[in-house]
Amino acid sequence: MKKLNFSKICQDLISGLPKRQKEVLLRRFGFDGSERKTLEEIGENFKITRERVRQIQEDAFSKIKEKIGKYQDIFENFEKYFLHFGGVKKEEILLEELGRKKWKKEIYFLLSLDERFKRYPEKKDHYPFWALEGDFVERAKRNTDVLCQKLKEIGRPVPFKNLNLQSLEKPDLISLLEITKRIQRNGEEFYGLKDWPEINPRGIRDKAFLVLKKNKKPLHFTEITKLIEGAHLQTVHNELIRDGRFVLIGRGIYALKEWGYEPGFVKDIIVKILKEKGPLEKNEILKDVLKHRMVKENTILLNLSNKKYFLRDPQGKYNLKPGLI
Repeated sequence: MKKLNFSKICQDLISGLPKRQKEVLLRRFGFDGSERKTLEEIGENFKITRERVRQIQEDAFSKIKEKIGKYQDIFENFEKYFLHFGGVKKEEILLEELGRKKWKKEIYFLLSLDERFKRYPEKKDHYPFWALEGDFVERAKRNTDVLCQKLKEIGRPVPFKNLNLQSLEKPDLISLLEITKRIQRNGEEFYGLKDWPEINPRGIRDKAFLVLKKNKKPLHFTEITKLIEGAHLQTVHNELIRDGRFVLIGRGIYALKEWGYEPGFVKDIIVKILKEKGPLEKNEILKDVLKHRMVKENTILLNLSNKKYFLRDPQGKYNLKPGLI
């Protein structure tokens, strides 16, 4: 295929067509030097309906198909290319690889002539792609569903090597990931579901979430702001307060709830600890609270002295006031 001149091949196939049919194909596939035109655009130019343009195109294809026999080796090579990628390939990449930049329009035209190949326009869940006839598209949909489910179970973005499926060869998997919009790759070359903040952060909240995930430790909101390009201090603080993914664990210091932190004041943390463990000595309480909050010991002791909630027994242990247990 490297020695082929696709431009000359297309010229040969179009030559001999009636003038109107030739003009429609030249505009439809951009052979006139412009971008490919839609049926509607061509119809408006010729002052005919979209359906009439389609009929002219079909008539032209019928005549051309009588001449493509001598180029069957080209279409067989196209078929082998598709089979290498599981029968489906993203249009942009397909045209780039087969057309080698200068013959993209010609490849698009040739694929359109053979019923073995079908184009699927862009939709909500996928980019434009081409596929071989058969069950390749349904198989691709099933495998994409399996990949999405696997990611849901993992619950976090993963590198390419963690996306392997026994039923898929590496080229097949690559092709699926190119086509689908449901699974995307972030700047760190990790793959995840498109609505995950690690993949497509939306707004300050998601960006703050990513900052904490990346640093793997609680941070003051001023530090978080510095790590978000163009962010404003008060905006970041407001968003951290409103989003349940973040827990205030100290003065202006935030952690992620998924790390095991729970919302509430220091008093609430002490109450929870005593409910779970029963009476505890002061040092035990200090140790446990400091696992959940980044505050001074005096702050904990001040809360512990609140007799509305906590009582100290003769042995020096603290417990909840009766009625709170």
